[in-house]
Amino acid sequence: MDRHRSSQHDGHCDGPLGEHRRRLPVFKHRNQLLYLVEKYQVVIVVGATGSGKSTQTPQYLHEAGWTSNGRLIGCTQPRRIAATSLAKRVAAELGEPLGQSVGYAIRFDDTTDATTTRIKYMTEGMLLREIMVDPLLSRYNVIMVDEAHERSLAADLVLGLLKLIMAHRADLRIIISSATLDALTVRDYFQDGHDHQVAELVSLDGQMFPLDIHHLALPCDDYVAATVKTVAKIHAEEPSGDVLVFLTGREEIELTVQALQQLPARTGTHDGLMLMPVPIYGGLTQDQQHQAFEPTPRGFRKVVVATQIAEASVTIDGIVYVVDCGFVKVRTFLPRTGRDALWVVPISKASANQRAGRAGRTRPGKAYRLYSPAAFHKLPDVTQPEILRVSLTSTVLLLKYLGVHHVGAFPFLTTPPRDNFVQALTMLHTMGAMSGTGELTELGQRMAELPVDPALAAVIMHASDMGCLKEILPIVAMLSIESIFVSLRGEDDAIFKQVEFAVEEGDHISYLNVFLAFQSAKESSSWCHKHRLNYQSLTTAARIYRQLAKFLAKYDLPATSCDGDSEIIRKCLLRGFFANAAAANPDGSYRSLRDGSTLWIHPSSALFERAPPYVMFHELLETNRAYMRHVTVVDHRWLAEAAPNYYEYKNRQ
Repeated sequence: MDRHRSSQHDGHCDGPLGEHRRRLPVFKHRNQLLYLVEKYQVVIVVGATGSGKSTQTPQYLHEAGWTSNGRLIGCTQPRRIAATSLAKRVAAELGEPLGQSVGYAIRFDDTTDATTTRIKYMTEGMLLREIMVDPLLSRYNVIMVDEAHERSLAADLVLGLLKLIMAHRADLRIIISSATLDALTVRDYFQDGHDHQVAELVSLDGQMFPLDIHHLALPCDDYVAATVKTVAKIHAEEPSGDVLVFLTGREEIELTVQALQQLPARTGTHDGLMLMPVPIYGGLTQDQQHQAFEPTPRGFRKVVVATQIAEASVTIDGIVYVVDCGFVKVRTFLPRTGRDALWVVPISKASANQRAGRAGRTRPGKAYRLYSPAAFHKLPDVTQPEILRVSLTSTVLLLKYLGVHHVGAFPFLTTPPRDNFVQALTMLHTMGAMSGTGELTELGQRMAELPVDPALAAVIMHASDMGCLKEILPIVAMLSIESIFVSLRGEDDAIFKQVEFAVEEGDHISYLNVFLAFQSAKESSSWCHKHRLNYQSLTTAARIYRQLAKFLAKYDLPATSCDGDSEIIRKCLLRGFFANAAAANPDGSYRSLRDGSTLWIHPSSALFERAPPYVMFHELLETNRAYMRHVTVVDHRWLAEAAPNYYEYKNRQ
């Protein structure tokens, strides 16, 4: 390879940022890393969060000449906030504006420049999209799969595809980095099938200061209340230093932020600091998320209240105290019902240690676990790979698109259950994406190319023929965001009942009404404030809508409209969500038409206080009940029309 190599050049290590780079644990391993990447095709880097591996490794490679021939260093992240924040950080360290040498690419947002960008941070899903267009990743010299210990579905797919690609590209270098990865298993996975050594591993130091870990003596009944109490105690008794709180989702985070805002700001604190709670979760816009990374103003103690989004990849400066609820919300596929559900489950020991390790980066820290030592010892050692617990519909669709006919023979790091494959093939066949012989149809090819979930892709592709594409695209865009409404302090999330946008047909048509009204108001922030709508979320939906419309232009699909005929829209939605239908029970609950399980309408739905005979829903949230989210009224006779091979239609009185 024609490239200038320099293992001694320290790159941009001048000034305060340069001094910070030299202090990171990864710095003393710089030459070793460059040597291993030069010698071996695969390098597994194990280093604790905060060691600097995510920001520094791509820079070391860039400085050593791995981009001198115009090719890229790609670095994948499991979450959008990690990709965007890391790209901004590295651009700042290089003294350049974002989008020059360093950029990021996430779904519906790409800051890279085709001529100047050399280090590209992206979500794992975006790299999968690139492989669909360029199967050998010919634009890249190095691919770094960061935070691989999270074992996301997309990361496992990336690893399997890289294993296949490296057989055709001896010049491609693959770096797998992680905080708690089973490195030997991954090394053996890539080594398998080779008679010479192609993979090596290196371990980095991480924890830089002592860390005290505190547990509750007894189990905790209400970890949200315990979180508020613990933060109040920290604020009253501990020296200055920011706090990072781990909870499971938006509702808990907003409740906690509101409770913290109501605390007397300076109560008991000998430093006289004001309390400043800041939320961070996936449904927030980029600008809202990045508030957590801003320097804490003088005289304040920042409390970052987060989901597991802050567990890895991103490092928030100034964190001294961590409060861990011990739970996480995960998406789980239920083969018996053929549905995904969101479950709140205990974390693993590895995650607990990851969370605790967020403290002690800049000075001695403390971690407060809202569970007992006995509860900690009962936790599983590691988090179950996502590929074992989620629907494989999108996975099978992607692999079929890439020409992997026998998907069961794909080199998965962990092989998924057979039932999940069967369910995925059944769903794709029912959607019309796959023929009886297992080949993708033209519809399936287009569904794979759309940057949305297969069910939504099916809805979009059917919308043009059904005469409602102009109505469906805004609905899909609205389903891609969270936090449509702004809750006032002390209120629940069921604001639909109070606004003029809600209609008796349910949530999807209500979302369409909100979107159209937002457009009629010229996307005005003051209009959103008046109607208690989240301006930044709606702006994101509008951008997604425009990008989807632009993406569809290549198919020359007629931009059909049904003039707001809700029956046509709801029939079209069933083309993707036919499996998510339920019938009302006398007690206000619902019975799944597929498996007979008991479901409930989520309190945030426009239909919460109503009980239409039949509904369809977008997803399930499993807490103390199985809640249907994003719910719409349907006629049961439409189901056989939408999926004649899925339901055995019986004419009932």
